[in-house]
Order: sequence, then C-alpha cells, then structure tokens
Amino acid sequence: MMRLCSIASGSSGNCIYVGSDTTHILVDTGISRKRTEEGLAQIDISLQDIDGILITHEHSDHIGGLGVISRKYHIPIYATKKTIDAIEKSSSLGRVESELFHPVTADETFMIKDIKCNPMHISHDAADPVAYRFKCGHKQLAVATDMGTYTDYTVECLKGMDALFLEANHDVNMLQVGPYPYPLKQRILGDRGHLSNERSGQLLSKLLHDKLQTIVLGHLSQENNLPELAYETVRLEINMEDNPYKADDFPMFVARRSCPSKPVVIL
Repeated sequence: MMRLCSIASGSSGNCIYVGSDTTHILVDTGISRKRTEEGLAQIDISLQDIDGILITHEHSDHIGGLGVISRKYHIPIYATKKTIDAIEKSSSLGRVESELFHPVTADETFMIKDIKCNPMHISHDAADPVAYRFKCGHKQLAVATDMGTYTDYTVECLKGMDALFLEANHDVNMLQVGPYPYPLKQRILGDRGHLSNERSGQLLSKLLHDKLQTIVLGHLSQENNLPELAYETVRLEINMEDNPYKADDFPMFVARRSCPSKPVVIL
C-alpha cells in the first residue's frame, strides 16, 4: 500500500506527502513549518515521522519552509547537486546543515527504507529541476509539476503509474489577459515555465491505462486558473484525444491550494 496527500499545492506553496506503512516522505517544503505540521496531523503523521525531504527545485514556493524544518528536525534532504548549491546560496532560508544534504541524479534510483525513489528530468527555469517517481512493492506513483513542456522521455517516465499528481498550472486565456507583466507571461508560457490545463490534459491522455487508480491535478496558479476550469479543461482534452479511455473512467480531483486534500490510498 502507498499513500499520497497534498498538504498544499499551488503557486504560493507546495508540500506533498508520499508514504507507505513504514516510510514517510515529503516532496518539497514550500509552506511554513506550522502549516506543514498541521497538514500532516490531519493524516496522523508528524514531522518527527518524516524519513526524507525530496526537493524538486530551489524556487521559494518549494523550499520556503526548508530552513526552519531542517533546523528543528534534522531530516535528510534529497536534491540534485545544482539544486543543493542553489539552496545553500539562498539567504532567505538561513543556515541548513550541509550534512543533511544527499545529492541525487535524474534516472538514478535510491531507497528511503522500503520506497524506491526515482528522479526524472523536467523542463523548468531552475538550476537542475526534477520530478519524482516512487515505488513500493508493486505500487507506483509520481509527483510531476513545474514542467514547461513534456517530451517522449516524460511520457516514458510517467507510464504505468497507479496514481499521478500532475501540474495543471494555468488557463492560457486567463494568463494572456491577466495583470502579469509581459516577460512573466512569456516565461510561464515558455518551454521552461508551467503546463497549461490543455497541455496537462494532452499529457495525461498519453498516460492512461487500465490500472491507473487516481489522478490529482496540482500547482494551480492563483491568478491565472480556477479549480473548476482546470478540472473541466483536462477532462475535455482527455475526451477529445484519440484513445480508448474517457475522463469518466478515472477518479480525478484538484489539489487544494492552502490546506490538505483528501488522501489517496493505492491498494
């Protein structure tokens, strides 16, 4: 059995729990220690239970709480070497003990107790960003956000999952007519930005299979998206694609921005 629970997900802060009966992992710590503790408590987990923190990249909405949490709990931190270098240069975090850092490399698996962790390359404007796939026994899930685009490599990495946590960041029209300055709009829309609702649905369409148990849409922009819009757009893209599946074939929901979403249990 594996569990997945979004503690918070969005452009203002990200923290995802992944675990088994005996192993407890956080993907990113982009919210405060207090919010992290409160969110974990809702699934009967404490920060003292966490065996490892996996960082996807060094942007503040993914590492904002890392300094305080690491100083209090001394949890091992896993990230690529360039991401670690960028974290250590971040003045806003305060000191993070260097011995807590464990460098990882995309496509090289490592174990945290009984969970196999497998980083994968993603396209984002950070030092060396990765998404993560997890396997425990015969169950697999992936947490993949902050991707400006996807390739055949992305599809191959994410095939065969029992659960997918996937970015649906923005509605293109809302972004284009919204208040963001032009360079920021171009950055978000670019190949090193974020996946739109449409592109998320198109990627998902390539990943559907009979044993996929749950799809969670996450990392929504507060200014350029709405949960209902992301949900319906992704469903529409799936239904429009030439494949044997329809959106109704799979449980799907949108992760909540500032509080825990319902836990996903993979049996």
